[in-house]
Amino acid sequence: MSAYGMICDHEWCSGCHSCEIACQMEHGFPAGQTGIEVVKIGPWPIGDNDKGAWQIDYLAVPTDQCDTCAARRASGKEPTCVKHCQAKCLSFGTIEELGKQMASKRKQALYAL
Repeated sequence: MSAYGMICDHEWCSGCHSCEIACQMEHGFPAGQTGIEVVKIGPWPIGDNDKGAWQIDYLAVPTDQCDTCAARRASGKEPTCVKHCQAKCLSFGTIEELGKQMASKRKQALYAL
């Protein structure tokens, strides 16, 4: 049996929270609870900031309530957070598949689920 995971490409995550809302609606979680949470990193200036560079990123992180949408996946669908991600920065698959995908670029986080 393959181990599954999720990648968040935080170079492209816009912090829209669509993944959180989709998860909450799919599972009927109460307000404030979800299987994935968008975390904000920054903002703060980078270095001496002569070039106007700033650190600001968003990162979608699965919580302990994430069941990878087992019911959806049993019917051949992808997890709801991946389906509804507006920036298309979430990917779901086997750890092996995702590892190959990660080799092509930086600013990605892989979660084993």
